[in-house]
Amino acid sequence: MDSRLILVSLLIVFIQLNSATWARTNTDDETALIALKSMWTDYPPNWGVNDPCGNRWEGIVCFKERVISIILTSMDLKGELSGDLQGLSELQTLDLSYNQGLTGSIPSSIGNLKKLTNLILLGCSFSGLIPDSIGSLTNLVVLSLNSNSFSGDLPPSIGNLSNLNWLDLTNNQLTGTIPISNGMTSGLDKLIKAQHFHLGKNQLSGSIPPELFSPNLTLIHLLLDNNQLTGSIPSTLGLVKALEVIRLDGNSLSGPVPSNISNLTNVSEMLLSNNKLTGTVPNLTGMNSLTYLDMSNNSFDASEEVPSWFSHLPSLTTLIMERTELGGALPVSLFSLPNLQTVKLKNNRIDGKLDFGRHYTNQLQLVDLQQNSITAMSAIPTEHEFKIILVNNPICQEGANTETYCKISPSITPYSTQPNDCVPPSCSSEKIPAQTVDVLIHTWEPLSSEFLSFQTWKTKADTKILSTF
Repeated sequence: MDSRLILVSLLIVFIQLNSATWARTNTDDETALIALKSMWTDYPPNWGVNDPCGNRWEGIVCFKERVISIILTSMDLKGELSGDLQGLSELQTLDLSYNQGLTGSIPSSIGNLKKLTNLILLGCSFSGLIPDSIGSLTNLVVLSLNSNSFSGDLPPSIGNLSNLNWLDLTNNQLTGTIPISNGMTSGLDKLIKAQHFHLGKNQLSGSIPPELFSPNLTLIHLLLDNNQLTGSIPSTLGLVKALEVIRLDGNSLSGPVPSNISNLTNVSEMLLSNNKLTGTVPNLTGMNSLTYLDMSNNSFDASEEVPSWFSHLPSLTTLIMERTELGGALPVSLFSLPNLQTVKLKNNRIDGKLDFGRHYTNQLQLVDLQQNSITAMSAIPTEHEFKIILVNNPICQEGANTETYCKISPSITPYSTQPNDCVPPSCSSEKIPAQTVDVLIHTWEPLSSEFLSFQTWKTKADTKILSTF
């Protein structure tokens, strides 16, 4: 008898849930969807068939009679966004990623979607200004507009998005300076909950404002690479102790690297290459989480000795310091770092004898020391083979030019850090899912792809970042 009661109860709950999910769509929501459909071609086949919620239009998620989510990624949609989108007053997620046929601008009426938590339009062909009204979406947690053609200034109103965790405007045509609050307008310094500032591959200019950083920030990824930023790296950067990835490469930053940058002991990847930085090479002792370091192509003071702290970064896998005026002999202890895989120190003044020692790491894959002043090399144990390149060193000009390390195989051209042409390191996202849906989030490909790639994070009921319904 008890089992029958349980079955009946479950049946009642099932019927109630289905009746709530498949209810007749709210009139305003239906009108907005029909207007959106009229702006598009190649929309999903079942759009237009009776009721959006009741007939489960593809990509539409409803709760009771209200549309709460639109996810139409990689659907080959063509057209523009309708201003009538504002009628979807309960909408929480709008994800139209990877539809390159979507063009035009974001309508200013999008600011009326007050319950929106996820706005993800990456990999489309939207253009024009990012509307100032986007700052009205105060529940927004993810704002991902990367890989479009947005232009103009960054709206200071973005600083009103007090719940924002993920800001990604990478790979657009944005200009102007990084906005900072001034008492009358807001700015990015107000985004104290944000963990991701992804603003690379734009045309941002001016200096990096010192006010952008404070001890209150929870920022873990700072990506300002490949812009037109000038001035010095502010010392306030050293206050953001949660940072894990710093990319300032491909700008025109000058002056010395702040000495307190070594306080950022959680940083695993740091790229400062292709700037105009001066002074001594910064001492990074204590950055024990650092795995990837590239400070190539700057104007550091010439050094007579290779920095000893190179050998005291226990997590280091990749060291790239090309054209940085390094001098002296490489310490044997460098090659004993347990995780070291790649060393690229081309175009420096490294001299003397190259000695790997007896206990070099078995993780080592490449040592590229082209165009230095190395005169000799110790015998290399044969237990573990790795590639050595000593082209244009004295050792290769004194009768040893038949050795493999004096040649570059045309089929394996080693990567070299060139001005404004950097391979991005891994920048794995935190898992930022939306409940009941799949959300596409931008992440960096680990050193294998030139620009951007993306990853789908599966939904989880226990998400702490995105709102639930």
